[in-house]
Amino acid sequence: MITDDGTLPGTAHHPSHAGTEAIWNHPLVRRASCAGKRFGEIDRDRPWLLDAGAVVVLVLLLCVPDLISPQRPLEFDVDFTRLPWPGTIALQAGLVLPLLWRRRRPAMTFTVIAAVFLLVCALGVWLRAGMAVLIALYHLALRGRPRHLPLACAALALGLGLIALRLRGEVSMVDGMFFLSTTVVAAVALGLAVRVRRAQLAALHDRAARLEIERDQRIQLAAATERTRVAREMHDIVGHNLSVIITLADGGARAADITPERGKQALLMISDTGRQALGELRRTLGVLRDQRAASDTAQLSPQPRIVDIDALCTRIRAAGPQVVYRTSGELDNLDRGVQLTAYRIVQEALTNALKHAGRDTRIDLTLTAGDMDLRIDVHDTGPGAQAAHPEPPHDQGQGLTGMRERAALYNGTVSAAPAPSGGWAVRTVLDLTPITGVPRPSHAGGAQ
Repeated sequence: MITDDGTLPGTAHHPSHAGTEAIWNHPLVRRASCAGKRFGEIDRDRPWLLDAGAVVVLVLLLCVPDLISPQRPLEFDVDFTRLPWPGTIALQAGLVLPLLWRRRRPAMTFTVIAAVFLLVCALGVWLRAGMAVLIALYHLALRGRPRHLPLACAALALGLGLIALRLRGEVSMVDGMFFLSTTVVAAVALGLAVRVRRAQLAALHDRAARLEIERDQRIQLAAATERTRVAREMHDIVGHNLSVIITLADGGARAADITPERGKQALLMISDTGRQALGELRRTLGVLRDQRAASDTAQLSPQPRIVDIDALCTRIRAAGPQVVYRTSGELDNLDRGVQLTAYRIVQEALTNALKHAGRDTRIDLTLTAGDMDLRIDVHDTGPGAQAAHPEPPHDQGQGLTGMRERAALYNGTVSAAPAPSGGWAVRTVLDLTPITGVPRPSHAGGAQ
């Protein structure tokens, strides 16, 4: 979180930060920044316009003064060769006009300008347009291949050596070469600095783009995972309760004409089961609403545990099947996540037994907690003799897939197959071995 003054909470506002902020907020700096952005937009949209404008400015500043009033360089008393104006114009054109291609062909531009510059130095002509060679060198360092820079500097050193040789009567050869070479070093250093800076900005933009893509991918994966989790919970809740309701409704319809009291009892059970399903759906869908509703702990209830399997078996028995429930081991000491997984697997297995084996089946449910694993065995005896329309065998639908996904959270396995003695058997093994350094997925304290 960033405070209103642009600093992180708990950090002091350093005086240098205030000074830097004052500089960047200065009207001149802000206007210069706006002008730079404007030039950047023009350069991006119409690069030829700035190229031509730069050449026109150089012609007005460097070429026109030499044509109007030729002067000697600085205050040196050195006689330079003076050419007629056609020759001067030709040399100026050779120095300035190639700059039109300085960004697209930096090496070719520098080669042409350097050749004309060496010719000017060899003829002993003083032209202000000779500064164009430094501009060409800057663009070569900025956009050209780095391996061309040594040859370019060597060519300029030759031309500067000719100038220093002509000025040897005014300054020493060493001093002349030193001061002239500083211009070359400055042009190369500036070009390389801008090049490195642009490369850094491009890398930062690329990294920011990749981080945005990774963020979007993480959001999509999280959304897909959450959709899968909600779909699994909805399947467990709706599938189980609807199976119980349908079975109770079928039994109540058959009993309505014979024993009306049994039909009334079935309707009451349907009502209770429907209310329970509605409550579970509300709790499950409540976490998908805004954070304020989800954070209201008064509206949340604990996730079901192994101790709630007794009530689950009671609801299944109310629908008709005979359920025999046995346990072994310290089940209450298991991790809450393991208990939730076990409850959902048992819920799905009992629902499948009720759906496929019918009301007249017997279901044996056994939970065995060992030192290293938890075993869940569910075995039904198959459709009874009174089943008019027995359901097809257990399929590989969403229920079994959800059971395997839940078991996979604990390196577990789920096997479902016909039992040798008849009916259908579902066996689940959950690994209880702690994983070092990797926390188990925990659903404790959450809401359905």
